[in-house]
Amino acid sequence: MASYPEQFTGFQAPSAEKWNDFQKQSWAPRPLEDVDVDIKVECCGVCASDLHKISGDWGACPYPLAVGHEVVGRVVRVGPKVTLAKVGQRVGVGAQVYSCLECRQCKNGNETYCSKQVDAYGGKYPNTDHITQGGYASHVRIHEYWVYPIPDGLDSAQAAPLLCAGITSFSPLKRFGAGPGKKVGVVGVGGLGHYGIIFAKALGAEVWAISRTRAKEADARKMGADGFIATGEDGWQEPHKMSFDLIVNTATSFDGFELGKYLSMLDVNGHWNSVGLPGGEGVAVRNQDFISNGCFIGTSHLGSREEMLEMLQLMADKNLQSWVEKIPLSKEGLQQAFDKLENNQARYRSCMTNYDDQFGA
Repeated sequence: MASYPEQFTGFQAPSAEKWNDFQKQSWAPRPLEDVDVDIKVECCGVCASDLHKISGDWGACPYPLAVGHEVVGRVVRVGPKVTLAKVGQRVGVGAQVYSCLECRQCKNGNETYCSKQVDAYGGKYPNTDHITQGGYASHVRIHEYWVYPIPDGLDSAQAAPLLCAGITSFSPLKRFGAGPGKKVGVVGVGGLGHYGIIFAKALGAEVWAISRTRAKEADARKMGADGFIATGEDGWQEPHKMSFDLIVNTATSFDGFELGKYLSMLDVNGHWNSVGLPGGEGVAVRNQDFISNGCFIGTSHLGSREEMLEMLQLMADKNLQSWVEKIPLSKEGLQQAFDKLENNQARYRSCMTNYDDQFGA
């Protein structure tokens, strides 16, 4: 067994008022259980959820808190009953770190909907007083079920954003049958949306990117979009009425959002699936907006272990590329990454790297 620290070290937000004044601090991990895996973190993607959580946008937050839930690293220790990971293996961890694995949902591939699920940060871990801490840290301790092998040939910084943004976009595409002969729309060309375009194309669908302006059209087409719709233009929905099988909404704001126009583009029994989690009051839903085509409105949460493994392998097999910027981990690096996130300047995902410079090899 490798030499191992008694405490983990990371960058924590101290309060809602000073959420971006990241402090480098240490904490004791929860007790190692027989099915736990300890991971020395190599890099971690930056997600809008991180910002919503520590800024207080989603309500009460247990400070001090290290966020980050797109972790890639190496296994340095395993419990005696671990069978899904081994020391030295490169692995990833996403936004969820626990479910009961016994309920109906867990047993039918819907473990991300378990009523006992625990988030990667800010959650109370079962049977302990420990508040989970995220991946802007030297190490994480995770139940083996939520640890995923990273395929060879997939760069770590490329892989990290897949573990939340990627799976959040991939799961609804997979579940609602995106593939040959299907027309799929992706609302929002951002961190989530760029994966929606990449994966819908890789699965064989006709893909349309949908954004307020045409500023990102060239990028969207490079990602694989077959067409582009700018919702700031008059009559944008008219040429596409009742033609989409699925629209995945990744938008991070509902300001001025005309839901009825989007829904009018869906075919009979088509699906509108929202995966973004904007703050605020949300959007009004009227029965009249979807009675004309009998479409379905819903959302989805992350994706199953089976979907995660399939997505990672698809990324490796087809040599698909995340659009990701690497930023060395530090207080200033995190502030830079979160500033890009706040001001919609990330193209299209950021990943914190160079962990050894902060925590040692």
